[in-house]
Amino acid sequence: MNKQVIILAAGKGTRMNIDMPKVLAPILGRPMIEHVLDATAKVLANQKPVVVVGFQGEKVQSQIGNRANVVWQTEQLGTGHAVAAARQALANHRGAIMVLYGDHPLVNYKTIENLFRLHEESGAVLSMMTTAVDDFIDWRQGFFGFGRILRNGGGGICGIKELKDCTDEEKQIRELNPGYYCFDSEWLWNNIDELKNDNAQKEYYLTDLVKRAFEQNKNICETKIHPIECLGINTKEQLELVEGLVQRRVE
Repeated sequence: MNKQVIILAAGKGTRMNIDMPKVLAPILGRPMIEHVLDATAKVLANQKPVVVVGFQGEKVQSQIGNRANVVWQTEQLGTGHAVAAARQALANHRGAIMVLYGDHPLVNYKTIENLFRLHEESGAVLSMMTTAVDDFIDWRQGFFGFGRILRNGGGGICGIKELKDCTDEEKQIRELNPGYYCFDSEWLWNNIDELKNDNAQKEYYLTDLVKRAFEQNKNICETKIHPIECLGINTKEQLELVEGLVQRRVE
């Protein structure tokens, strides 16, 4: 199977109060995106992933050097828009495309390998990871901001609802979307331009492709992973939490 990875790394560190791209904030002395690049390199072998940069993108580009191909998201218009920015760089790629995040440094390379394998075996147009928590207390507080997994009467995934668009009832859902997807490249590029921004944030959500695949009666493959691998970093408190977890992994 031909494999490629897109790493989204265009965000600012606004809530962290740092004057640098968020993915360059250090964890154990290394920018957090380096941890994601390490995991990706073990899976892609000799291929370079595509990293989508935006805010102070030249700094990210300088940091990662020749470890990845860099493309620019000139405006912050959402995750769907960010992935679309990588289309030209992957124009000749036929196969599976995984989307990861530069500010989710705990994703394990074995998890990445597993999703690629499941995607190939299932023949799905879209494969994704889900996670679940018992509550949003203590170290799980950050998960409250994650999108909720929606299921139909038969138990299959039929969509993802971002927090700002959720009803009070939907906010109680504990099955969450970490945002790790694997797409069939042809299906992805044929559908990404159909995304609309009619939502609370006026952004083009990559998550809307899940609903689109469901409405097309396409096969959606899923696998559950541990919440720790899904931890994203938006605040200094979350950075300290993740740094402690990485420290334990290293020891």
